[in-house]
Amino acid sequence: MEQKNKSLSISICMGSSCFSRGNNENLTIIQKYLAETGSTAEVELVGCLCQNKCNSGPIITINNKIYKNVEPITVVDILAYALKGQAA
Repeated sequence: MEQKNKSLSISICMGSSCFSRGNNENLTIIQKYLAETGSTAEVELVGCLCQNKCNSGPIITINNKIYKNVEPITVVDILAYALKGQAA
C-alpha cells in the first residue's frame, strides 16, 4: 500500500550489528520523537535488513541520505534537521 502523503522516508537498519550497536534504542527514540512532534503522518518509518555497512553502523537513511554511526544522543538532532528541511 503506497502512502503518498508522506514527505519524509526513514529507513533504520535492523541488522544484528546495527541493532546491537544502537539502532534498538534509536528506533524507540525516533518513534517517540515523531509522536511527540505530531510528525507521524508526515513520515514513513521502515526497518530494513543489513545494509552491508556494518563498520559504519548504526545506519539510518533519511530520504536516501545515509547517516552513519548514529548514536542515540544525536538521533533527535538528525530528525529535527531532516523535518525542518521538509518544511521549506
